[in-house]
Amino acid sequence: MPIILADAGLHSHLLPLTFTRPVGQLRVGILRLAEGWYVRTGESVGYRTEPYLSEAFPLPPVEGDTFEVCGGLFPSDEVVAAVLDLRPGQVLVKNGRALAFRPGNGQGPSVMDWRIIPSYFTKVEFPGEVLLIERPWHIFRSCGVAIEADFKLLTEGRRSQPVSALNTVIGDPGLVFLEQGAKVEACILNTTTGPIHIGRDAEVMEGSMIRGPFSLGDHAQVKMGAKIYGPTVIGPECRAGGEINNSVMLGWSNKGHDGFLGNSVLGEWCNLGADTNNSNLKNTYGNVKAWSYAERAEVDTGLQFCGLVMGDHSKSGINTMFNTGTVVGVAANVFGSGFPPKYVPGFAWGGADGFATHDIERALATARRVMERRNMPLTPYDEAILRHVFAVEQMVAR
Repeated sequence: MPIILADAGLHSHLLPLTFTRPVGQLRVGILRLAEGWYVRTGESVGYRTEPYLSEAFPLPPVEGDTFEVCGGLFPSDEVVAAVLDLRPGQVLVKNGRALAFRPGNGQGPSVMDWRIIPSYFTKVEFPGEVLLIERPWHIFRSCGVAIEADFKLLTEGRRSQPVSALNTVIGDPGLVFLEQGAKVEACILNTTTGPIHIGRDAEVMEGSMIRGPFSLGDHAQVKMGAKIYGPTVIGPECRAGGEINNSVMLGWSNKGHDGFLGNSVLGEWCNLGADTNNSNLKNTYGNVKAWSYAERAEVDTGLQFCGLVMGDHSKSGINTMFNTGTVVGVAANVFGSGFPPKYVPGFAWGGADGFATHDIERALATARRVMERRNMPLTPYDEAILRHVFAVEQMVAR
């Protein structure tokens, strides 16, 4: 029976990361949320998302009954079992919050139904803990739990590639798992705080120091002498160097040089210039506020540590400094001395001295060149999405 991951009213709250993908395409652990549902259930997975995203991320073929799941819900084994146990006309809830519906009639719930559950649904209370991604900073805050759950899922009953004797493993060596083709030499791997998963054909270069929980995606690379504190996720095809703490790079992004990235989320196809640093703690040690696209204002994250959230295709120049709780939109280019504003709109070009709007055609040309370097085309779907985001950003700017 198909599983439909619905944005469920979360799209605007997870911007800028969801400008270019449905909520269910976010990566919290080793896997994207949608991949986790597919691997754990074996069912086809699709998306109920914004109209401009629906061609690139369609609904699955639907004939009759489906499960409609909140796209931000992490598929732990307990949650998946509870969803699959739903009967037609039931809704899984946690403290009054809808987690998943089984409509039974092929008609999916509306956005309003996720907020106010219709009386004709029978509520089934979920007794366990849930991990629900509702704001961008929830991604790095929750990635440790997600890494451990995905590590268990992907490695159970399997044997790691041999870990070279040139490495120093602190803790349980059984919590280091190297997929086929992974390379790790002359590194320090500490599993006392969680597992370490190295993807297919990924490489951790010599001298790197890694504390789990940690995930390095397929074909990704950790540069020489990197210092990485878990929980951290470096997605597929990324380049990571310098110092990284409790951060998530969704995929195909670069932080290849020295500099600090902490308590942060980078989208796909981002690039941080050499010695780019972000602050993740206020000098007052108070809670960090960050820009919310939904509220069009800064909101309290409830976190003492919160760094940078950057949308897809954005870049920073060398020596760029980001303040605590900075949010950068899609396809922005940030450079220059001093701290840029804590909110940088998409397609903005500049820094502390001010911004101009980046031309959409030039932005698309850059995206095309960047993606071609990794043998990935900028598809017509990608182009249409970026043009839509550009139009939205310009409308808001007016």
